Amino acid sequence: MKCVVTGGAGFIGSNLVDRLIDDGHEVQIFDDLSTGFKENINSKARSSNIDVGLEQSVPYMVNLMKDVDVVFHMACLARVQPSIEEPLLYHNKNVNGTVNVLEACRKAGVKRFVFSSSSSIYGDAEQVPTTEECKLNPISPYALHKYVGEEYCKLYSKLYGMETVSLRYFNVYGERQPTTGAYCLVMGIFAGQLLEGKPMTINGDGEQRRDFTYVGDVVDVNIKCATTKIKWNGDVFNIGAGNNRSVNDVADLLGGERVHRDPVVEPRETLADNGKAKFILNWESTTTLEEWIPKWKEQIGL
Repeated sequence: MKCVVTGGAGFIGSNLVDRLIDDGHEVQIFDDLSTGFKENINSKARSSNIDVGLEQSVPYMVNLMKDVDVVFHMACLARVQPSIEEPLLYHNKNVNGTVNVLEACRKAGVKRFVFSSSSSIYGDAEQVPTTEECKLNPISPYALHKYVGEEYCKLYSKLYGMETVSLRYFNVYGERQPTTGAYCLVMGIFAGQLLEGKPMTINGDGEQRRDFTYVGDVVDVNIKCATTKIKWNGDVFNIGAGNNRSVNDVADLLGGERVHRDPVVEPRETLADNGKAKFILNWESTTTLEEWIPKWKEQIGL
């Protein structure tokens, strides 16, 4: 299989690239290294420095997509809070980037497109556990951008016959998650603070709960979506472990001092109903925080 992974130098993307290479597939990476890292790039993959958010990148992408079987679109600016602070930057990278990659796929004749979406599109979900049919209520630019991306995927399936599928990730963690910089998620932020000898900073009371999902399991479902004989038509799936932990629980597993600060705009609880992914894709997350965090702490010297 010949694949393109946008954002292939990033956290999730680089883990996917490694697995694809190990499985014998041919991989082309598009990444402008704005949030990814050069050291994450697998030496057996071809890599091009491309900003997918620029319209002028489309012809270049088309040229590199010849005979490609599937595109995994993971390139984006992640995280809710920075998107609230810089909505225009995020729109250009996330919305324009998704449309540009879809258009390059259309022009190059790529048949299958796997889009990395986010559980953030549910906002404060009306139903927990949350199914794919629940009302969408994005409460940040980032969440809205993922919703728009899903809608573009459906439109490209309807108008152009491109097979598209969107995966709504719930709080992904695992190897290569950043511990520094603006795009850290909560576990990485805590680890970075502890490595610097600082207390973990917890927003609000810390009892907000998240459905933490292991990156290796996320990689598995991406590959399932790429290789299945099912014909996609804008389908969407929740990709979550199906159980959740509080931010305080994560802090307990990491160990160390903590301080609380004012709450921020965020959902109180996320929890995936992953029954659709289990039934259609025969997929479920098998790694738990309790199993993984002690190993990670040893790896990073905590």
